[in-house]
Amino acid sequence: MSPRDIGLALLVAVIWGVNFVAIKWGVDEISPFVLTALRYIGCALPAVFFVRRPAVSWRLLIAYGMSVGVLQFGILFTAIHLGMPAGLSSLVMQMQVFFTMGLAMVFLAERPLPVQFGGAALALLGLGVIGSEHLGAATFWPLLLTLVAAFCWGISNILTKRAGRIDMFAFVVWGSLVPPLPMLGLALLTDGPDAITGLVHASPLAIGSVLFTAYASTLVAYGLWAVLLGRYPASLVAPFSLLVPIFGFAGAALLLGEAVTALEIGGSALIFLGLMLHVFGPRLRRR
Repeated sequence: MSPRDIGLALLVAVIWGVNFVAIKWGVDEISPFVLTALRYIGCALPAVFFVRRPAVSWRLLIAYGMSVGVLQFGILFTAIHLGMPAGLSSLVMQMQVFFTMGLAMVFLAERPLPVQFGGAALALLGLGVIGSEHLGAATFWPLLLTLVAAFCWGISNILTKRAGRIDMFAFVVWGSLVPPLPMLGLALLTDGPDAITGLVHASPLAIGSVLFTAYASTLVAYGLWAVLLGRYPASLVAPFSLLVPIFGFAGAALLLGEAVTALEIGGSALIFLGLMLHVFGPRLRRR
């Protein structure tokens, strides 16, 4: 990879890591359901008027929008709103790698290598270490919700694979039309009209959170990622996503003052090692 493209890959990892901080700022003032709706309104508009609809069925497009928007991010935003630390959530969400592996075995008949099962076992052990500290604590349910969000990410990955070789940027933009109405409906059911009318009192920080999650994290970062995947093999680009939790933890510590316990550090290290084994293990085995 050229130095310029390495810099772009690092920029994407930074944006995606800091995005968890932006989510925290947003849900501190805005209903997580409303914030999710606003994120996807920003993703869809005005881009949908300039991007051709991808060559997939409406059924698949709606299923993708529901899984990634209503489920994955709706649940993640709720978890962070309920107290899930932003830094830790950036790592726990990477469990999607292993959920995707399991779902691909069931629905796509893919067969992971033994070394990838080993990576999954390490990550599950790390998750157990982290969970042992939160068991019975107020943060247990937010942690569980974050895991559910990671599972829903795995579902959206399978749907993306089902879509085949299409314009993924267009797939994301058009899929973003799906979440706003369901999320606004949920906001009205759970919090009443105040969840929406209260937006007039949103601070510049909350508004910035909406803009960052919609444009920087989704359209800009995803667009750059798609460009890099078009220039280089996925095996060369994908490992940069392992840096997302590192920037997530760093951003949460610097911007939110989040502290990390010894058990969380140990568990996070095991999850990170599991991810490394999953990504790099097959290549080491071939050598």
